[in-house]
Amino acid sequence: MPPTHTNCPISVNPAQTQQQHQQNHDDESDYKLIQRNQPSKSTQQIDENNDATTSQIPLIDRVFPVQIVWRNVALFTYLHLSALVGGYLLITGQVMFNTFLWGALFYFMSGLGITAGCHRYWSHKSYKAKTPLRLLLALFQTIAVQNSIHEWSRDHRVHHKYSETNADPHNAKRGFFFAHMGWLLSRKHPAVKAKGAGVDMSDLEADKIVMFQKKYYLQLVLLFCFIIPSAVPVLVWGESFFVAWFFVTQFRFCVILHWTWLVNSAAHLWGDRPYDKNINPSENKMVAVLAMGEGWHNYHHTFPWDYKTAELGFYQYNLTTAFIDMMAKIGWAYDLKTVPKNIVKARVARTGDGSWANDHYHHHETSEVTEESHVNEEVVDHGHGGPWGWGDKDIPEEDVKVTEILNKLPSEEQLNMNNNNTQNLIEDTSSSLHSPITS
Repeated sequence: MPPTHTNCPISVNPAQTQQQHQQNHDDESDYKLIQRNQPSKSTQQIDENNDATTSQIPLIDRVFPVQIVWRNVALFTYLHLSALVGGYLLITGQVMFNTFLWGALFYFMSGLGITAGCHRYWSHKSYKAKTPLRLLLALFQTIAVQNSIHEWSRDHRVHHKYSETNADPHNAKRGFFFAHMGWLLSRKHPAVKAKGAGVDMSDLEADKIVMFQKKYYLQLVLLFCFIIPSAVPVLVWGESFFVAWFFVTQFRFCVILHWTWLVNSAAHLWGDRPYDKNINPSENKMVAVLAMGEGWHNYHHTFPWDYKTAELGFYQYNLTTAFIDMMAKIGWAYDLKTVPKNIVKARVARTGDGSWANDHYHHHETSEVTEESHVNEEVVDHGHGGPWGWGDKDIPEEDVKVTEILNKLPSEEQLNMNNNNTQNLIEDTSSSLHSPITS
Protein backbone atom coordinates (compact mmCIF):
# COMPACT_ATOMS: atom_id res chain seq x y z
CA MET A 1 0.00 0.00 0.00
CA PRO A 2 1.33 3.50 -0.78
CA PRO A 3 2.38 5.62 2.21
CA THR A 4 -0.45 7.52 3.84
CA HIS A 5 -0.41 11.25 3.26
CA THR A 6 -0.17 13.26 6.46
CA ASN A 7 -1.79 16.61 6.96
CA CYS A 8 0.64 18.83 8.88
CA PRO A 9 -0.38 22.48 9.22
CA ILE A 10 1.87 25.10 7.69
CA SER A 11 2.51 28.13 9.87
CA VAL A 12 2.17 31.49 8.20
CA ASN A 13 3.89 34.68 9.25
CA PRO A 14 1.36 37.05 10.82
CA ALA A 15 3.27 39.93 9.27
CA GLN A 16 2.74 38.66 5.74
CA THR A 17 0.76 41.27 3.82
CA GLN A 18 -2.58 40.57 2.15
CA GLN A 19 -1.02 41.47 -1.19
CA GLN A 20 1.72 38.85 -0.81
CA HIS A 21 -0.80 36.28 0.33
CA GLN A 22 -2.99 36.91 -2.73
CA GLN A 23 0.01 36.72 -5.07
CA ASN A 24 1.32 33.42 -3.69
CA HIS A 25 -1.89 31.66 -2.81
CA ASP A 26 -4.74 32.66 -5.14
CA ASP A 27 -6.56 29.38 -4.66
CA GLU A 28 -6.15 29.02 -0.89
CA SER A 29 -9.02 31.28 0.17
CA ASP A 30 -10.96 28.33 1.60
CA TYR A 31 -8.21 27.57 4.10
CA LYS A 32 -7.84 29.46 7.37
CA LEU A 33 -4.17 30.21 7.86
CA ILE A 34 -2.82 29.29 11.28
CA GLN A 35 -1.31 32.20 13.22
CA ARG A 36 0.45 32.30 16.59
CA ASN A 37 -0.67 34.78 19.22
CA GLN A 38 1.98 37.31 20.26
CA PRO A 39 5.02 35.55 18.81
CA SER A 40 8.42 36.30 20.25
CA LYS A 41 11.15 37.90 18.15
CA SER A 42 12.92 34.58 17.80
CA THR A 43 9.70 32.89 16.72
CA GLN A 44 9.05 35.66 14.20
CA GLN A 45 12.51 35.14 12.72
CA ILE A 46 11.90 31.36 12.41
CA ASP A 47 8.53 32.00 10.79
CA GLU A 48 10.06 34.42 8.30
CA ASN A 49 12.62 31.78 7.31
CA ASN A 50 9.89 29.12 7.05
CA ASP A 51 7.75 31.42 4.91
CA ALA A 52 10.63 32.10 2.57
CA THR A 53 11.12 28.36 2.15
CA THR A 54 7.40 27.62 1.85
CA SER A 55 6.87 30.24 -0.85
CA GLN A 56 9.34 28.36 -3.04
CA ILE A 57 7.40 25.08 -2.80
CA PRO A 58 4.99 24.54 -5.73
CA LEU A 59 1.33 24.66 -4.69
CA ILE A 60 0.81 21.04 -5.76
CA ASP A 61 3.50 19.90 -3.28
CA ARG A 62 2.34 21.92 -0.30
CA VAL A 63 0.46 20.42 2.63
CA PHE A 64 -2.51 22.21 4.21
CA PRO A 65 -4.56 21.46 7.31
CA VAL A 66 -7.74 19.54 6.59
CA GLN A 67 -10.89 21.63 6.89
CA ILE A 68 -13.94 19.49 7.54
CA VAL A 69 -17.22 20.49 5.88
CA TRP A 70 -19.62 19.75 8.74
CA ARG A 71 -22.70 20.15 6.58
CA ASN A 72 -21.53 17.24 4.43
CA VAL A 73 -20.71 15.20 7.53
CA ALA A 74 -24.27 15.72 8.77
CA LEU A 75 -25.80 14.81 5.40
CA PHE A 76 -23.73 11.65 4.99
CA THR A 77 -24.45 10.64 8.58
CA TYR A 78 -28.18 10.89 7.90
CA LEU A 79 -27.80 9.01 4.61
CA HIS A 80 -25.96 6.08 6.21
CA LEU A 81 -28.36 5.82 9.14
CA SER A 82 -31.27 5.89 6.70
CA ALA A 83 -29.59 3.25 4.53
CA LEU A 84 -29.29 0.99 7.58
CA VAL A 85 -33.05 1.36 8.08
CA GLY A 86 -33.65 0.55 4.40
CA GLY A 87 -31.38 -2.49 4.60
CA TYR A 88 -33.22 -3.71 7.71
CA LEU A 89 -36.57 -3.36 5.93
CA LEU A 90 -35.19 -5.44 3.04
CA ILE A 91 -33.74 -8.32 5.05
CA THR A 92 -36.83 -8.53 7.28
CA GLY A 93 -39.15 -8.92 4.28
CA GLN A 94 -41.00 -5.63 4.68
CA VAL A 95 -40.27 -4.47 1.10
CA MET A 96 -42.85 -5.39 -1.53
CA PHE A 97 -41.49 -7.29 -4.55
CA ASN A 98 -42.59 -4.47 -6.90
CA THR A 99 -40.77 -1.99 -4.67
CA PHE A 100 -37.63 -4.16 -4.77
CA LEU A 101 -37.73 -4.20 -8.58
CA TRP A 102 -38.35 -0.46 -8.64
CA GLY A 103 -35.31 0.11 -6.40
CA ALA A 104 -33.17 -2.23 -8.54
CA LEU A 105 -34.20 -0.29 -11.66
CA PHE A 106 -33.06 3.00 -10.12
CA TYR A 107 -29.88 1.31 -8.92
CA PHE A 108 -28.90 0.28 -12.45
CA MET A 109 -30.01 3.56 -13.99
CA SER A 110 -27.95 5.62 -11.55
CA GLY A 111 -24.96 3.30 -11.95
CA LEU A 112 -24.98 3.54 -15.74
CA GLY A 113 -25.41 7.31 -15.49
CA ILE A 114 -22.01 7.42 -13.81
CA THR A 115 -20.15 4.64 -15.66
CA ALA A 116 -21.46 4.93 -19.24
CA GLY A 117 -22.38 8.59 -18.93
CA CYS A 118 -20.18 10.78 -16.76
CA HIS A 119 -17.17 8.51 -16.90
CA ARG A 120 -16.76 6.92 -20.30
CA TYR A 121 -18.75 9.39 -22.39
CA TRP A 122 -18.42 12.90 -20.93
CA SER A 123 -15.13 12.64 -19.01
CA HIS A 124 -13.10 10.50 -21.44
CA LYS A 125 -14.94 10.95 -24.75
CA SER A 126 -14.28 7.26 -25.42
CA TYR A 127 -17.33 7.08 -27.69
CA LYS A 128 -19.93 9.36 -29.22
CA ALA A 129 -23.65 9.37 -28.50
CA LYS A 130 -26.71 10.61 -30.32
CA THR A 131 -29.17 12.93 -28.62
CA PRO A 132 -31.59 10.25 -27.31
CA LEU A 133 -28.74 8.45 -25.54
CA ARG A 134 -27.27 11.69 -24.21
CA LEU A 135 -30.64 12.61 -22.73
CA LEU A 136 -31.00 9.16 -21.21
CA LEU A 137 -27.51 9.23 -19.69
CA ALA A 138 -28.07 12.74 -18.31
CA LEU A 139 -31.27 11.54 -16.63
CA PHE A 140 -29.50 8.48 -15.20
CA GLN A 141 -26.60 10.61 -13.93
CA THR A 142 -29.03 13.00 -12.23
CA ILE A 143 -30.57 10.07 -10.35
CA ALA A 144 -27.11 9.15 -9.02
CA VAL A 145 -26.63 12.51 -7.23
CA GLN A 146 -22.84 12.68 -7.54
CA ASN A 147 -22.65 16.36 -8.51
CA SER A 148 -23.52 17.69 -11.95
CA ILE A 149 -22.10 16.16 -15.12
CA HIS A 150 -19.91 19.23 -15.57
CA GLU A 151 -18.42 19.14 -12.07
CA TRP A 152 -18.01 15.35 -11.99
CA SER A 153 -16.23 15.31 -15.35
CA ARG A 154 -13.97 18.24 -14.49
CA ASP A 155 -12.85 16.60 -11.25
CA HIS A 156 -12.31 13.31 -13.05
CA ARG A 157 -10.18 14.85 -15.78
CA VAL A 158 -8.06 16.50 -13.09
CA HIS A 159 -7.81 13.12 -11.33
CA HIS A 160 -6.32 11.52 -14.46
CA LYS A 161 -3.90 14.34 -15.24
CA TYR A 162 -2.59 14.62 -11.67
CA SER A 163 -3.22 11.17 -10.15
CA GLU A 164 -1.97 10.62 -6.60
CA THR A 165 -0.81 14.20 -6.13
CA ASN A 166 -2.36 16.99 -4.09
CA ALA A 167 -4.13 18.12 -7.26
CA ASP A 168 -6.00 14.80 -7.39
CA PRO A 169 -9.41 15.36 -5.74
CA HIS A 170 -9.32 11.87 -4.16
CA ASN A 171 -5.58 11.25 -3.85
CA ALA A 172 -5.21 7.61 -2.76
CA LYS A 173 -1.84 8.35 -1.13
CA ARG A 174 -3.78 10.09 1.62
CA GLY A 175 -5.24 6.74 2.63
CA PHE A 176 -8.24 4.53 1.92
CA PHE A 177 -10.82 6.60 3.80
CA PHE A 178 -9.83 9.88 2.17
CA ALA A 179 -9.89 8.36 -1.33
CA HIS A 180 -13.18 6.59 -0.60
CA MET A 181 -15.27 9.39 0.91
CA GLY A 182 -13.13 11.65 3.07
CA TRP A 183 -12.47 13.94 0.12
CA LEU A 184 -16.19 14.75 0.08
CA LEU A 185 -16.17 15.64 3.78
CA SER A 186 -13.40 18.25 3.55
CA ARG A 187 -12.52 21.25 1.47
CA LYS A 188 -10.49 20.69 -1.67
CA HIS A 189 -6.76 21.21 -1.62
CA PRO A 190 -6.01 24.54 -3.36
CA ALA A 191 -4.08 22.66 -6.08
CA VAL A 192 -7.27 20.82 -7.07
CA LYS A 193 -8.96 24.13 -7.76
CA ALA A 194 -5.93 25.60 -9.52
CA LYS A 195 -5.46 22.62 -11.82
CA GLY A 196 -9.20 22.20 -12.33
CA ALA A 197 -9.40 25.75 -13.66
CA GLY A 198 -6.86 24.82 -16.33
CA VAL A 199 -8.58 21.67 -17.60
CA ASP A 200 -10.25 22.02 -20.99
CA MET A 201 -14.03 21.80 -20.51
CA SER A 202 -15.04 23.53 -23.73
CA ASP A 203 -16.64 20.37 -25.13
CA LEU A 204 -18.98 20.01 -22.16
CA GLU A 205 -19.70 23.72 -22.02
CA ALA A 206 -20.84 23.51 -25.64
CA ASP A 207 -23.21 20.65 -24.74
CA LYS A 208 -26.66 22.12 -24.10
CA ILE A 209 -27.82 19.05 -22.18
CA VAL A 210 -24.86 19.29 -19.78
CA MET A 211 -25.32 23.00 -19.19
CA PHE A 212 -29.10 22.67 -18.71
CA GLN A 213 -28.53 20.00 -16.08
CA LYS A 214 -25.89 22.15 -14.38
CA LYS A 215 -28.24 25.15 -14.25
CA TYR A 216 -31.22 23.25 -12.82
CA TYR A 217 -29.32 20.53 -11.00
CA LEU A 218 -30.93 20.91 -7.57
CA GLN A 219 -34.48 20.88 -8.93
CA LEU A 220 -33.77 17.89 -11.19
CA VAL A 221 -32.18 15.92 -8.33
CA LEU A 222 -35.10 16.53 -5.99
CA LEU A 223 -37.52 15.34 -8.67
CA PHE A 224 -35.73 12.33 -10.15
CA CYS A 225 -33.71 11.03 -7.19
CA PHE A 226 -36.11 11.62 -4.29
CA ILE A 227 -39.69 12.54 -5.24
CA ILE A 228 -40.43 10.14 -8.13
CA PRO A 229 -38.66 7.06 -6.65
CA SER A 230 -40.55 7.50 -3.37
CA ALA A 231 -43.95 8.57 -4.74
CA VAL A 232 -44.49 5.92 -7.44
CA PRO A 233 -44.50 2.86 -5.11
CA VAL A 234 -46.93 4.65 -2.76
CA LEU A 235 -49.33 5.85 -5.46
CA VAL A 236 -49.21 2.90 -7.87
CA TRP A 237 -49.09 -0.29 -5.80
CA GLY A 238 -49.73 0.87 -2.26
CA GLU A 239 -46.29 0.66 -0.68
CA SER A 240 -45.86 2.62 2.56
CA PHE A 241 -44.00 5.90 2.22
CA PHE A 242 -41.69 4.80 5.05
CA VAL A 243 -40.49 1.77 3.05
CA ALA A 244 -40.34 3.65 -0.26
CA TRP A 245 -38.25 6.45 1.25
CA PHE A 246 -35.77 4.37 3.24
CA PHE A 247 -35.33 1.50 0.75
CA VAL A 248 -35.77 2.89 -2.77
CA THR A 249 -34.25 6.30 -2.11
CA GLN A 250 -31.80 6.12 0.80
CA PHE A 251 -30.61 2.50 0.70
CA ARG A 252 -30.23 2.44 -3.08
CA PHE A 253 -28.52 5.84 -3.10
CA CYS A 254 -26.02 4.86 -0.40
CA VAL A 255 -25.13 1.50 -1.98
CA ILE A 256 -24.42 2.93 -5.44
CA LEU A 257 -22.29 5.66 -3.87
CA HIS A 258 -20.05 3.14 -2.12
CA TRP A 259 -19.66 0.95 -5.20
CA THR A 260 -18.60 4.04 -7.14
CA TRP A 261 -16.23 5.20 -4.40
CA LEU A 262 -14.49 1.82 -4.38
CA VAL A 263 -13.06 2.71 -7.80
CA ASN A 264 -11.27 5.68 -6.22
CA SER A 265 -10.11 3.78 -3.14
CA ALA A 266 -9.79 -0.02 -3.44
CA ALA A 267 -8.99 0.01 -7.17
CA HIS A 268 -6.19 2.51 -6.50
CA LEU A 269 -4.65 0.48 -3.70
CA TRP A 270 -5.09 -3.27 -4.12
CA GLY A 271 -4.64 -5.54 -7.10
CA ASP A 272 -2.28 -6.44 -9.93
CA ARG A 273 -0.72 -3.91 -12.27
CA PRO A 274 -0.22 -5.88 -15.50
CA TYR A 275 -0.11 -2.85 -17.81
CA ASP A 276 1.87 -0.31 -15.79
CA LYS A 277 3.56 -1.25 -12.53
CA ASN A 278 4.61 2.35 -11.92
CA ILE A 279 1.14 3.66 -11.12
CA ASN A 280 -1.28 3.12 -8.23
CA PRO A 281 -4.44 2.03 -10.12
CA SER A 282 -4.87 -1.76 -10.12
CA GLU A 283 -6.92 -4.54 -11.64
CA ASN A 284 -9.57 -5.35 -9.01
CA LYS A 285 -12.18 -7.91 -10.04
CA MET A 286 -14.37 -7.34 -6.99
CA VAL A 287 -14.66 -3.64 -7.78
CA ALA A 288 -15.27 -4.47 -11.46
CA VAL A 289 -18.29 -6.60 -10.54
CA LEU A 290 -19.71 -4.15 -8.01
CA ALA A 291 -19.08 -1.02 -10.09
CA MET A 292 -20.38 -2.35 -13.43
CA GLY A 293 -16.96 -2.85 -15.02
CA GLU A 294 -14.96 0.03 -13.56
CA GLY A 295 -12.50 -2.08 -11.57
CA TRP A 296 -10.01 -2.82 -14.37
CA HIS A 297 -8.27 0.33 -13.31
CA ASN A 298 -4.65 -0.30 -14.22
CA TYR A 299 -5.69 -0.74 -17.84
CA HIS A 300 -8.00 2.26 -17.66
CA HIS A 301 -5.33 4.66 -16.40
CA THR A 302 -2.93 3.32 -19.03
CA PHE A 303 -5.44 3.71 -21.89
CA PRO A 304 -8.14 6.12 -20.61
CA TRP A 305 -9.73 6.59 -24.04
CA ASP A 306 -10.73 2.91 -24.47
CA TYR A 307 -14.53 2.70 -24.19
CA LYS A 308 -14.31 -0.71 -22.45
CA THR A 309 -12.03 0.63 -19.67
CA ALA A 310 -10.55 -2.88 -19.86
CA GLU A 311 -8.55 -5.03 -22.24
CA LEU A 312 -11.16 -7.78 -22.30
CA GLY A 313 -14.83 -7.08 -22.85
CA PHE A 314 -16.36 -9.88 -20.78
CA TYR A 315 -19.87 -8.69 -20.06
CA GLN A 316 -20.15 -10.56 -16.75
CA TYR A 317 -17.39 -8.33 -15.38
CA ASN A 318 -18.22 -5.23 -17.42
CA LEU A 319 -21.93 -4.48 -17.55
CA THR A 320 -21.26 -0.96 -18.81
CA THR A 321 -19.48 -2.25 -21.92
CA ALA A 322 -22.50 -4.48 -22.62
CA PHE A 323 -24.76 -1.43 -22.36
CA ILE A 324 -22.61 0.68 -24.71
CA ASP A 325 -22.37 -2.18 -27.22
CA MET A 326 -26.15 -2.53 -27.12
CA MET A 327 -26.54 1.21 -27.75
CA ALA A 328 -24.12 0.87 -30.68
CA LYS A 329 -26.24 -1.91 -32.18
CA ILE A 330 -29.35 0.30 -32.22
CA GLY A 331 -27.32 3.22 -33.60
CA TRP A 332 -27.35 5.49 -30.54
CA ALA A 333 -23.62 5.06 -29.76
CA TYR A 334 -20.87 5.24 -32.36
CA ASP A 335 -17.13 5.94 -32.84
CA LEU A 336 -16.18 3.57 -30.01
CA LYS A 337 -12.44 3.94 -29.33
CA THR A 338 -10.36 0.91 -28.38
CA VAL A 339 -6.68 -0.05 -28.26
CA PRO A 340 -5.39 -2.79 -30.63
CA LYS A 341 -4.17 -5.97 -28.98
CA ASN A 342 -0.59 -5.69 -30.27
CA ILE A 343 -0.28 -2.24 -28.66
CA VAL A 344 -1.58 -3.61 -25.37
CA LYS A 345 0.92 -6.49 -25.48
CA ALA A 346 3.79 -4.16 -26.21
CA ARG A 347 2.83 -2.02 -23.23
CA VAL A 348 2.52 -5.12 -21.02
CA ALA A 349 6.05 -6.18 -21.99
CA ARG A 350 7.53 -2.74 -21.31
CA THR A 351 5.89 -1.60 -18.10
CA GLY A 352 3.75 -4.45 -16.71
CA ASP A 353 4.39 -6.18 -13.38
CA GLY A 354 4.34 -9.67 -14.93
CA SER A 355 0.86 -10.61 -13.70
CA TRP A 356 -0.65 -10.40 -17.21
CA ALA A 357 0.83 -13.80 -18.13
CA ASN A 358 -0.53 -15.33 -14.91
CA ASP A 359 -4.11 -14.42 -15.79
CA HIS A 360 -5.74 -17.60 -17.14
CA TYR A 361 -7.26 -15.55 -19.95
CA HIS A 362 -3.74 -14.86 -21.26
CA HIS A 363 -1.91 -18.15 -20.66
CA HIS A 364 -1.76 -19.04 -24.35
CA GLU A 365 -0.44 -15.58 -25.28
CA THR A 366 2.59 -15.40 -22.99
CA SER A 367 5.11 -16.16 -25.74
CA GLU A 368 3.53 -13.56 -27.99
CA VAL A 369 4.13 -10.87 -25.39
CA THR A 370 7.82 -11.81 -25.22
CA GLU A 371 8.11 -11.71 -28.99
CA GLU A 372 6.40 -8.33 -29.23
CA SER A 373 8.28 -6.65 -26.42
CA HIS A 374 9.83 -4.15 -28.80
CA VAL A 375 6.84 -3.52 -31.02
CA ASN A 376 5.71 0.10 -31.29
CA GLU A 377 8.34 1.41 -28.92
CA GLU A 378 7.49 4.89 -30.12
CA VAL A 379 4.23 4.81 -28.15
CA VAL A 380 4.79 7.15 -25.22
CA ASP A 381 4.65 5.83 -21.65
CA HIS A 382 2.55 8.30 -19.70
CA GLY A 383 3.78 7.49 -16.23
CA HIS A 384 1.37 8.46 -13.49
CA GLY A 385 -0.70 11.35 -14.60
CA GLY A 386 -1.36 11.69 -18.29
CA PRO A 387 -4.06 12.64 -20.78
CA TRP A 388 -7.60 12.52 -19.43
CA GLY A 389 -8.88 10.87 -22.59
CA TRP A 390 -9.71 11.33 -26.24
CA GLY A 391 -9.41 14.97 -27.26
CA ASP A 392 -6.89 15.97 -24.60
CA LYS A 393 -4.16 18.05 -26.20
CA ASP A 394 -1.56 16.03 -24.27
CA ILE A 395 -2.49 12.66 -25.75
CA PRO A 396 0.50 11.47 -27.82
CA GLU A 397 -0.04 11.57 -31.57
CA GLU A 398 1.22 7.97 -31.82
CA ASP A 399 -1.59 6.80 -29.53
CA VAL A 400 -4.16 8.59 -31.65
CA LYS A 401 -2.83 6.94 -34.81
CA VAL A 402 -2.99 3.38 -33.47
CA THR A 403 -6.39 3.64 -31.78
CA GLU A 404 -9.15 1.66 -33.47
CA ILE A 405 -12.56 3.29 -33.87
CA LEU A 406 -15.52 0.92 -34.03
CA ASN A 407 -19.05 1.52 -35.29
CA LYS A 408 -18.09 4.53 -37.34
CA LEU A 409 -20.87 6.59 -38.81
CA PRO A 410 -20.68 6.91 -42.60
CA SER A 411 -19.13 10.15 -43.74
CA GLU A 412 -21.41 12.90 -45.04
CA GLU A 413 -20.14 12.22 -48.56
CA GLN A 414 -20.97 8.52 -48.22
CA LEU A 415 -24.41 9.34 -46.82
CA ASN A 416 -25.10 11.66 -49.76
CA MET A 417 -23.94 8.95 -52.20
CA ASN A 418 -26.19 6.40 -50.51
CA ASN A 419 -29.12 8.80 -50.61
CA ASN A 420 -28.54 9.46 -54.31
CA ASN A 421 -28.32 5.73 -55.05
CA THR A 422 -31.54 5.14 -53.13
CA GLN A 423 -33.28 7.97 -54.99
CA ASN A 424 -32.09 6.60 -58.35
CA LEU A 425 -33.33 3.14 -57.41
CA ILE A 426 -36.75 4.53 -56.52
CA GLU A 427 -36.94 6.48 -59.77
CA ASP A 428 -35.87 3.43 -61.83
CA THR A 429 -38.41 1.23 -60.09
CA SER A 430 -41.14 3.80 -60.55
CA SER A 431 -40.41 4.23 -64.28
CA SER A 432 -40.35 0.47 -64.86
CA LEU A 433 -43.72 0.07 -63.17
CA HIS A 434 -45.27 2.71 -65.39
CA SER A 435 -43.62 1.70 -68.66
CA PRO A 436 -45.86 -0.15 -71.19
CA ILE A 437 -45.39 -3.92 -71.43
CA THR A 438 -44.39 -5.01 -74.94
CA SER A 439 -44.76 -8.52 -76.24
